[in-house]
Amino acid sequence: MLLSIAASVASDGPIQWQDLGLTEGIDLGFFTLRFYSLAYLAGIILGYWHILRMIKSPGAPLAQRHADDLFFYCTLGIIFGGRLGYATFYTGGDTGIPSLWASPKDLLSLWQGGMSFHGGLIGVVVALAWVSWRNKLNFLRVADYIAVCVPFGMLFGRLANFVNGELWGRATDVSWAMVFPDDKYQLARHPSQLYEAGLEGALMVVVMLLLFWNTRARFRPGLLVGTFAAGIAGARFFVEYFREPDAQLQTFALQTGLSMGQWLTLPLILVGLVFMIRALLRPPLGSGKPAGT
Repeated sequence: MLLSIAASVASDGPIQWQDLGLTEGIDLGFFTLRFYSLAYLAGIILGYWHILRMIKSPGAPLAQRHADDLFFYCTLGIIFGGRLGYATFYTGGDTGIPSLWASPKDLLSLWQGGMSFHGGLIGVVVALAWVSWRNKLNFLRVADYIAVCVPFGMLFGRLANFVNGELWGRATDVSWAMVFPDDKYQLARHPSQLYEAGLEGALMVVVMLLLFWNTRARFRPGLLVGTFAAGIAGARFFVEYFREPDAQLQTFALQTGLSMGQWLTLPLILVGLVFMIRALLRPPLGSGKPAGT
């Protein structure tokens, strides 16, 4: 795919997305296995595999049976939270009334519309709270461990958006601009899905893995989850300047000066910074001093 993009950049005119030879899935004859579904599956499985490695390290706040519960409930949280979040935040248009809520049938049609990161995040938090409460685990420390694994899913999800030719960026004249087939205006646009994959996905994967494995951040409750929240929200806020707002929210973005995605990231950035500062001001676990956790 990268070679195709490079060749297109070298030619005259913007890159044509359809010339990259991408498809939405694998045709099995009786069924099309969509890359979007595979992306969610890959992110969840890789996250589960990694958390099994993490809990073998000293000081882990949970055992494998807890990781198994988290795998199940977080999957449900991602799917239902993501869909409900999309229905709530992104289907109201200029009326402000979530249209999908008026039609339960469409709400359950996961193949129509989209998924909201913020809704999925809320779903995961609810799942974490349930598993932590039921097993008497420290919620904040469990959240730290889960936060390290989430960027895997973000990386695969944003790459799937690009492969699907959806959620493209604003019109631009940069040399790597692309024309997407479903764009009725056929304008050269930022491939903002790749920007998100790089910042929300790959960069955050590197940051979170380095913090967990190369520092003692996991012994400062809240530091990892705070870094994740502030980092991924800051990346999303930045990329929104290159991403085309959802068609039904164009007027909202013009009236408020920020897109819906940017407004939803601001509380995350604030919460992330609060958790980071709190974690750094308190002594780490095992220091012989009370950590307040």
